[in-house]
Amino acid sequence: MAMQSTEQNTVKTIRFIRRGEVVTLGNVPPTRTLLEVLREDLGLTGTKEGCGEGDCGACTVVLGETEDGTLRYRAINSCIRLAHSIDGMALWTVEDIAPTLVASRTALRLRPGEAGSAAPAGDREEVEPTLHPAQQAMLENHASQCGFCTPGFVMSLFGMYQNHVLKGETITRALAQEELSGNLCRCTGYRPILDAAQQMVAYPAVPLDEVQLVCQLESVRPEPVEGPGTASTGSARTGYMSPVNLDGLLRARAAHPDAQIVAGCTDVGLWVTKQHMQFGKVLDLTKVRELRRIEHYPHHIAIGAAVPLTDAFAALVKDRPQLHAFAARFAGLPVRNSGTLGGNVANGSPIGDSMPLLIALGANVVLMSMRAGQQVSRELPLEQLYTGYRKNVMAADEVLAWIKVPRAVAGENAQVYKISKRYDDDISAVCLAINLSIEDGIVAKASIGAGGVAATPVRALKTEAALAGKPWTAATVQQAMATLRAEFSPISDMRASSTYRVEVLGNLLQRYWLESQGMQQINLQSFRLEEAL
Repeated sequence: MAMQSTEQNTVKTIRFIRRGEVVTLGNVPPTRTLLEVLREDLGLTGTKEGCGEGDCGACTVVLGETEDGTLRYRAINSCIRLAHSIDGMALWTVEDIAPTLVASRTALRLRPGEAGSAAPAGDREEVEPTLHPAQQAMLENHASQCGFCTPGFVMSLFGMYQNHVLKGETITRALAQEELSGNLCRCTGYRPILDAAQQMVAYPAVPLDEVQLVCQLESVRPEPVEGPGTASTGSARTGYMSPVNLDGLLRARAAHPDAQIVAGCTDVGLWVTKQHMQFGKVLDLTKVRELRRIEHYPHHIAIGAAVPLTDAFAALVKDRPQLHAFAARFAGLPVRNSGTLGGNVANGSPIGDSMPLLIALGANVVLMSMRAGQQVSRELPLEQLYTGYRKNVMAADEVLAWIKVPRAVAGENAQVYKISKRYDDDISAVCLAINLSIEDGIVAKASIGAGGVAATPVRALKTEAALAGKPWTAATVQQAMATLRAEFSPISDMRASSTYRVEVLGNLLQRYWLESQGMQQINLQSFRLEEAL
C-alpha cells in the first residue's frame, strides 16, 4: 500500500489513515489532486471523476481529523483537493465503509449458538462483507440508476451518518436536502435518495472505533521540519509548505512571495484541473492553528482565514439566524467543508457570495506580514481590499489573516439574496445583501453589498445615500430601486444578461421592502409542498 519516493528530499511524503492502516505516499507533486492519487496511484476507482470542478459530487470522499480532542468528519470533493492537504488525516472512500471492512480486513463471526467474543479461530467462519446503512438504504430505496453519481451520494450519506445518525439526531427532509446539495443526479429525481438518507437510522448501528482512530491520527500527525519560528510540515525544497503556526506562515510568505497560497483549494483547484496550471511552490495555510479559530468579542466576531466555510457560516448564522437559508446555498456542503472564508475573500471573485454579505455587515479584513523579524498587521474595510478584477491591495509578503464581522445590533435587519439558474449548488448571477436599521419609521443606517454587477464585489454607496435618513416607505424604496439599477453597469455573460442583472437588482430591493412589511410567500424558504397541493 505504501509508495516510496525515488528522490530523497524532493517531494514531501504524505501519510494518512485508511481502513485502520497508515498509507504512506512519496514523490507526489505539489499540485497533484487527491482524486488523481486515489484513482491512478492507489487504484481506488470507485471514486469517480465527473465535472473536475467540485460541482457534481461524483468524487466525494470523507476526511476525518481531530479538533479539540474530538473527531470531525467532512465530506469533500477530491477532484479539486490537493493530495498533500490530507497529510495527517483519515480518509474514507466508497470502498472503505462496509462494516466488516471497517472492523478488520477479514470479517469473522461466531458460529450459531456460541456466546462471547473470544471463540477459538477454528470456531469462527468468514462472513461476506455486508453493506453500510448508507449503501443499504440506497439499495432498498432504488436510489441508483445509471450509478455514476452513486459513490458520491453514498459518501455524502456516510458523512451524514457519522455526524448525525450516530449522535442520535434525526435526519429530516430539510437536513437531507441541505447536506446532499453538493451531489447531482440526472436520473432519479432525488426523491429516493432523500428517502435513503432518512432510512439510514432504521438499520443496526455501524460505529467506527474512534478511540483507536484518534490514536492512529496522533501517530501520523505531521511533525514540523524547520527551525524555531518557521514550523512547517514541508519546506520550499519539497514544493509544498504547510506552516503550523502564524509566525511560520508569515516567515514562509516573506521568504517565498512567489508561492501560490491555498486553503481549501476550491478555486485554485480549478486552475489545476481546468487551466492545467502547475505551481513550483505551494503555501497551504489550513494547518495554521491561530487561523483555524473563531474568536468571539463583545462587538465583533473574528474568523480566521483557515476556518472552513461550514464553520464560518455557522458562526454568522448563530448571530443572525435569518442567514441560514443563504448559507446553505453557498455551493454544496463538500465545497463548504473544504473552502475557507478567508480564501473566498482573498480570491476576490466578483461572483463570490460571501463578500456582498460581509460588505453589508460592515466587515473588516486584517492583513499580516513579517517585516524586520516582527509581525505587522493592518486593518481595512473589506470592500477596500479590491482594486480590480481578482486584484487587491495586498503586498507580496502579506496574507489575509482574519475577517472581523460586527455583531448584530437591535433594530438591524440584514438579508441576502442569491439569484442563480439552479437553486442549490450553483454560482450566482446576482447576489445582493441589504442591511438596514429602521428607527421610528426612518432609515437610520443603510449598508448594501452587491456581487455579479462589477469587476469586484462592491458597496452600493449611491443607493445607501438614497435610503439613509429617509422615511421607510414605498416611495422611498421606488426611488432607491431606480438608483440601484443605475449605479452599476454589469456585463452580459453565460449566467445572465446585463439587462437582466440591472432589473433584478431593483427587484431584490423591492423584495426586501415587501418582506419588511410582512409578506413571506414571495420566497422559496417559506414554500411548503403540502400547502401547494
